[in-house]
Amino acid sequence: QLILDHLSDETIEINNVKRLWLHQANKSMNDLIGKKVLGRTPEKDEQPNILQDYANTSSAGSIIAFHKYNKSLNKNDLAIICSFGAGYSVGNVIVKKIA
Repeated sequence: QLILDHLSDETIEINNVKRLWLHQANKSMNDLIGKKVLGRTPEKDEQPNILQDYANTSSAGSIIAFHKYNKSLNKNDLAIICSFGAGYSVGNVIVKKIA
């Protein structure tokens, strides 16, 4: 809900978001959040996951995914970086590719 509320506050439609970089140590939970945010099952390139490569990286997972999977975005594309889970606060940021 945090992601949807943030987008609403910024008057951004979800269909304008090109990528979700999410972190939770459970892939099923990441997939559930992506589906709830997008209203459908995300395509693999819309919500890349790094758990299979790095396992649980704590809240750094979303930043690692961002680092590995941001090159294919086009100028002015919008995306979300979000980390959430038990034991720490949830946080997200809306990012825009500027070059």
